[in-house]
Amino acid sequence: MRNTVGLANGMPRNSILPYVQSQPQPACVMVEVFRTNVKARRHARLLLARIHENFRNYRANFDLEDCDQILRVESQCEHIHPNGLIQLLQEAGFQAEVLPD
Repeated sequence: MRNTVGLANGMPRNSILPYVQSQPQPACVMVEVFRTNVKARRHARLLLARIHENFRNYRANFDLEDCDQILRVESQCEHIHPNGLIQLLQEAGFQAEVLPD
């Protein structure tokens, strides 16, 4: 079973899929997925707090069990700024890069 960290409320999730399927999705949802080097849940929680503080319209979560330590960010009808997110992680001492489609 996958163990993810995140969402706007910072609560752990068992899987990304139930979250995606259970939430009503508006007609316009932007999603960006990043490969990171975040390995610890405590770091993921701190980073999520920073993301949600700096990008109030974003919802984010980490999948630390994925080999790429995925950071998934979504926004309703607002463009996601990957460079700003990458810079935020870099300032905290981590690396991130956008995963291609």
